[in-house]
Amino acid sequence: MNQGLALEIMLSGESVLLTGPAGAGKTFVLNQFVRLAKASGKHVSVTATTGLAATHLGGTTIHSWAGIGVADSLPGGFAEHVAKGRREIIEHTDVLIIDEISMLHDFRLDMIDEACRLVRRKDVPFGGIQLIMSGDFFQLPPINRGDSRAGGFVVHSEAWRELDPTICYLQEQHRQDDEELLDILNALRAGDIRRHHAEKLLARVDEQPPADTILTELHTVNVDVDRLNAAKLKELPGDELFYTETTTGSANYVENLQRSVLAPATLQLKKGALVMAVKNATDRKYANGSIGTVVDFEPGTEYPVVEYRSGTTVTMTPDTWELRDGDKKRASITQIPLRLAWAITVHKSQGMTLDAARIDLRKAFVEGMGYVALSRVKNLRNLYLSGINRMALAISEDAQNIDGMLRSRAAHDSEKFAHLIENAKNRVMEPVKKDKTATGWAEKIAKMRETYPNAYKPWLPQDDELLKQEFQNGASVSDLSSKLGRHEGSVTMRLQKHFGEDVVS
Repeated sequence: MNQGLALEIMLSGESVLLTGPAGAGKTFVLNQFVRLAKASGKHVSVTATTGLAATHLGGTTIHSWAGIGVADSLPGGFAEHVAKGRREIIEHTDVLIIDEISMLHDFRLDMIDEACRLVRRKDVPFGGIQLIMSGDFFQLPPINRGDSRAGGFVVHSEAWRELDPTICYLQEQHRQDDEELLDILNALRAGDIRRHHAEKLLARVDEQPPADTILTELHTVNVDVDRLNAAKLKELPGDELFYTETTTGSANYVENLQRSVLAPATLQLKKGALVMAVKNATDRKYANGSIGTVVDFEPGTEYPVVEYRSGTTVTMTPDTWELRDGDKKRASITQIPLRLAWAITVHKSQGMTLDAARIDLRKAFVEGMGYVALSRVKNLRNLYLSGINRMALAISEDAQNIDGMLRSRAAHDSEKFAHLIENAKNRVMEPVKKDKTATGWAEKIAKMRETYPNAYKPWLPQDDELLKQEFQNGASVSDLSSKLGRHEGSVTMRLQKHFGEDVVS
């Protein structure tokens, strides 16, 4: 099915699973649908299974939207105790989007269905809300932990069976521009990896990127991500600041909440650190997943000042996460909503497109992990492998069986809605506005340094001495910007550090 027909089916009011391989344009179609549905007056709730994935659509997590948090079942009296604001959102929603659906447990889709029915007082699937699920079951499955309820893909849920969604299976390719990489990815999906595929991947193990290339690194386990981030932080000059979380509630509840809070218990930062926001700002100045650089620390409080790739500069203050059971607060964690971002896990990369990446698949531990990681890049030339194991080339047998079922149903649904093809031909797809965060960070710095040669370079003692001396002699911020080769905003923050905000406005 092409993107146009899938969009028309969604606009017709059908509940849908939008699926297809990585790079097929699922997020593009969702963005088109959200724009048109909202323009028609519908209330659209945009969610995803992870906070980072939700940022690709400007939404929130489905667990937060439904008010289910990290629980494994709905508490008694759920509808009576749900917060007023949450109730109003669920009641007024016409369309609910859940992106990265492969990572949602089957029992949690049932919980969301139950929550919608109870709050909306309508005993029909999702209380009558049009549901749009998007994702690819060849990608990462739901995470099962030993001490919590286990589950599988959402196609095994009661809610799926009763909803019986229309299947929109996109088959065009819009990310990869390399036939060799596409051949490898298609072979992975088919469970038909041959020697020549493996040899092409192994050839990337010995390749090194050009000098001074800034790469996103993907690792399979958190310990390696933490190790690399710590090493990168250590390389930066200057003092290290520590921010320790505060908690309320019993240890078991705090531990449960900590799993869904991406901010570390102790956050270590220096000026120049690459960081990621891990919560949505109420004023929308940053979102869960926004990447930026620590450019300073606020005088007095020492809260980090972060310049995000969107161009926004924000003083990051502590925020709070809560674990609630009905109307009772069981636990809370308060912390600066940041984490270091030189490296991220493969799980957190799902949905991203990377210009280039260094990927370590030597510790891949779940089926689909290699497919997700390898499909983040556009071609083999910009893929640098640290290593790869057999599990990285494994695909879930369940996913393959599901894929066969979905392809069969999609063929039937394409014929069923063939009458909408003319509508698709006449509709103009709006190009997606280029996301500033998608451009290479190195490219942005290089561009900035054409005007400000010292942008994002450490402040040396002699720089500070010149800054203070010239300022005390009456030099303006504009003059100092020219003399020091730095952006006026950076000069202003540096002056505030030395002389206080009252002196430098």
